[in-house]
Amino acid sequence: MGEPKTYVSSSPHFNFKCTTQMIMGTVLIALLPEIIMGIVLFGLAALVRLCVSVASCVLFEFVFQKCTGQKVTIANLSACVTGVMLALVCSPAVPVWMFVLGAAVAMVVAKGLFGGIGSNVFNPALTGRAFMFLSFPAAMGAAWVNPSVPDAVSSATTLSAIKAGTFAVENGTYWQYFIGNRAGCMGETSILLILISFAFLALTRIIDWRAPLAMVGTVAVCSLVSGENVAMALMTGGLMFGATFMVTDYATAPVTKKGRLVFGFGCGLITFLIRKFGGYPEGVMFSILIMNSIAPFLNNLTARKYGYGRKAVRPKEAE
Repeated sequence: MGEPKTYVSSSPHFNFKCTTQMIMGTVLIALLPEIIMGIVLFGLAALVRLCVSVASCVLFEFVFQKCTGQKVTIANLSACVTGVMLALVCSPAVPVWMFVLGAAVAMVVAKGLFGGIGSNVFNPALTGRAFMFLSFPAAMGAAWVNPSVPDAVSSATTLSAIKAGTFAVENGTYWQYFIGNRAGCMGETSILLILISFAFLALTRIIDWRAPLAMVGTVAVCSLVSGENVAMALMTGGLMFGATFMVTDYATAPVTKKGRLVFGFGCGLITFLIRKFGGYPEGVMFSILIMNSIAPFLNNLTARKYGYGRKAVRPKEAE
């Protein structure tokens, strides 16, 4: 028998029976409803963009790891997850070539240059989308496909209409937004399917409920206090998708329970502030990336310190 192996790495240290491949595979299974819904709603355009995004992420990770002499880890499926998420948070009207650029930024800049999986500070898929959004704002935010009329392209979103005060709730609006038969990003339209994915990931203990609940709850409370339509605030944009799949990212979210609550609260508050007072109608992407940057500090502030016993409370002396 060989000598036992000793692994030396930076903290935090966790011992799971699940491998990275198993975790990422489970996330892909959870994303299947959103993938199918996106293809059903938007057709071949969605399928092509999904395939290009996933293939580009896998290719860029493979090439980067080969060029830098690292072990190729595309088999762990993390690149596939990033590619799927990058596609699902974009409109099916976005040009295909932009997904290649977004994938390059996600896999090389946001992930590879920081040391690979587990070492990245920012969520790779959101970083790639942020690059696409800031570099090509017209293409990213000005074209939205109406699934009821596939050839119809609109420049107005529900959030922009709500922000401008021109959005009117009609009969069936809430149900339509809940099931997802509307224009939007490919994976963010159906709240019902996202809730199913959340329940699946929570029950399998792949994700923790604290950050998502804190994020959604904060947006709901702030919207209620400010007189906004709470239901539409929760069902529009990427709030539910981001709360389920983005704020629960292992590498870019706090590891402590209290830290996750604060993290989710911060994401929800920033999302609301950008929607209400900012120049953009949506704030989920920026809120998560901003909170990603302070996740390490939240770990330090909320970590349990071992070696320091609780101060003993002496009983009052009898007078």
